[in-house]
Amino acid sequence: MKKLLALILTSVSLLLAVPDASTTVANANAATSPQIRVQIGRDRYRDRRWRDRYGYGRTVTQTRYVRRGWNTYRETYLIRYLPNGMVQTNLISRVRVS
Repeated sequence: MKKLLALILTSVSLLLAVPDASTTVANANAATSPQIRVQIGRDRYRDRRWRDRYGYGRTVTQTRYVRRGWNTYRETYLIRYLPNGMVQTNLISRVRVS
């Protein structure tokens, strides 16, 4: 009777000690996909979406007439007002008027 009881207890303890295969797979999946996400630094994708939606500053095309010596020119500029207060000016074209 004692031997039978010892055999039953040993077999039950071994069944409890050996993990199930589905439990092992579930634990492995939980280890690879964490519940929280920690990020250090900026999210460049979010910043790019913000720039695309709200624009990076403001861009204006301006035309003006300029006299240089005896000639008059029409100059077309692309003016970009940046968010930090700077202004970038690019000359697009210069055409002699007269």
